[in-house]
Amino acid sequence: MSRITRWWQARTAGGSFRDVVRQSELGILALGALAGVASGLLAAGLGGAARGVHWLIFGPESQHGLSVLRDADPLALLLAPATGGLLLGLLGLALARWRPRQPIDPIEANALHGGRMSIWDGLVVGAQNLLSNGFGASVGLEAAYTQLGGGVASKLGRGFGLRRGDLRVLVGCGAAGAIAAAFGAPLTGAFYAFELVIGSYAIAHLAPVMAAAVAGTLVAGLLGSSTPVLAAGLASPDWEDTGVALLIGLLCALAGIALMRGVTLAEAGLRRVIPWGTFRPMAGGLMVGCLALVTPAVLSAGHGALHLAFVVEGAALPLLGLMLLKALASAISIGSGFRGGLFFASLLLGALLGKLVAAGAIVLGVTVDPLLAAIVGMSAFGTAVIGAPLAMSFIALETTQSFAVAGVVVLAVIASGTTVRRLFGYSFATWRFHLRGEGIRSAHDIGWLRDLTVGKLMRREVRTVKLDSRLSAFRREFPLGSTTHVVALDAAERYAGLILVPEAYAEGLDEAATVAQLVHLQDQVLLPAQNAKQAMALFDATDAEALAVVDQRDTSRLLGLVKASFLLRRYSEELDKRRQDELGMAG
Repeated sequence: MSRITRWWQARTAGGSFRDVVRQSELGILALGALAGVASGLLAAGLGGAARGVHWLIFGPESQHGLSVLRDADPLALLLAPATGGLLLGLLGLALARWRPRQPIDPIEANALHGGRMSIWDGLVVGAQNLLSNGFGASVGLEAAYTQLGGGVASKLGRGFGLRRGDLRVLVGCGAAGAIAAAFGAPLTGAFYAFELVIGSYAIAHLAPVMAAAVAGTLVAGLLGSSTPVLAAGLASPDWEDTGVALLIGLLCALAGIALMRGVTLAEAGLRRVIPWGTFRPMAGGLMVGCLALVTPAVLSAGHGALHLAFVVEGAALPLLGLMLLKALASAISIGSGFRGGLFFASLLLGALLGKLVAAGAIVLGVTVDPLLAAIVGMSAFGTAVIGAPLAMSFIALETTQSFAVAGVVVLAVIASGTTVRRLFGYSFATWRFHLRGEGIRSAHDIGWLRDLTVGKLMRREVRTVKLDSRLSAFRREFPLGSTTHVVALDAAERYAGLILVPEAYAEGLDEAATVAQLVHLQDQVLLPAQNAKQAMALFDATDAEALAVVDQRDTSRLLGLVKASFLLRRYSEELDKRRQDELGMAG
């Protein structure tokens, strides 16, 4: 027997390779790095495919970005987004027939499903996003990057049988690798995952998430597919810059709220005007094409336009016009059904708004570096819309390679994030969940609470008695100490109330009377679909020790009984497990 074999047997103690990986911190680290590599490859592949579609439709000039096209064919500008919309609508028809469920994105998967995602959902979103971005709709590819990366990571984690907390972290690793690969910014990718996909930060989770982000960045760098936002140093800001940064942060918050509301208004308006969902993207694409005839800068994500905004000085009026047109194009694109997000659009809009504020400050006699204002606006607007303040701070730090900007950027990010949270309360992703009726404010794990239902917690073996039974017969059937609660049923076998057995032995009661005199909580019942939190709220309101569970309120057929002590114990156990997961502790 070789030395390596003896070492492996000693380490595994008879366990399989799968068991060793999922029970080891180094194993989770390796899986995180592997997820980052896969995410980097997928992001590079999808980005390359999008650039290929751009080249086929708009010609070789598109290699520098659709948003900086020169001398483009007006017919292509007008009709390409509409063509993509038609293809997207036809794809939607096919999906409605063969796969009629809504794809679950990484935030929703981690919040409600314990990190369980489907690779097929990633392929669907990737195809939809490719049709949207590739044909010029004003959306980015970041949604597809994270969907594909998260789906592959989830499949990998489930293949190794990871527990719920580790699987959620691995989905975050997939998203971290994707975003890091897209921007060549590992810290941005890592904290995007922590803030948006995992929903919390723990020291134990830092290693696998950072490994994924670094791996994704390296893969994208080797393939030459990352698109860094900017690489330039900046001078140290002064007090005037600090004041302007605060103003930019506040304005970006208000503009971000307006953009998110605008998407909802555009969607509602287009639904009223064009009730056929199949043709709505085509109509939206035609509108975007009309805007592209004014300026191609509204097309696609806007990478070229952002680079141009950083390096070229411009007058205030053209900046304002471009900002309004880009915001309108993004709202129409998403509102009409194109698949994608506002990640990169928010960076471009923030940079334009920052330069606009700088131009205004110079008119008022305040000297502000327009490039610094653009960087500050980029991070502040991204915070308002995306809802990841640390990730947006790091994107400024990593893409400028200047620590001097950190202070003013963080100040603007704080102002923007706080204002949006106080006035609006949602990021763009959680706002869309809110419109769908989902109570998700972050990726914080609440799915376990939905799974902990009354139907799973109730005791089905329940002692019952007829409502018209005499007290003397009740005492003979239920002596003291035999049970604590008995459910009373009416003549139709429906729930009529709850009886406390000790009360039946109180002095002064008429033994010839019926047990109806002892009934409590006639109208207070639980339903099997209610979760533990809802059940505890009813226990608090009624101050009851136990509550009956019925099938539905109109029929009141008894299903079981739930005691407050048992409910509280089970809820506390599950809550403790979730806290251990968030802290990176073994269960």
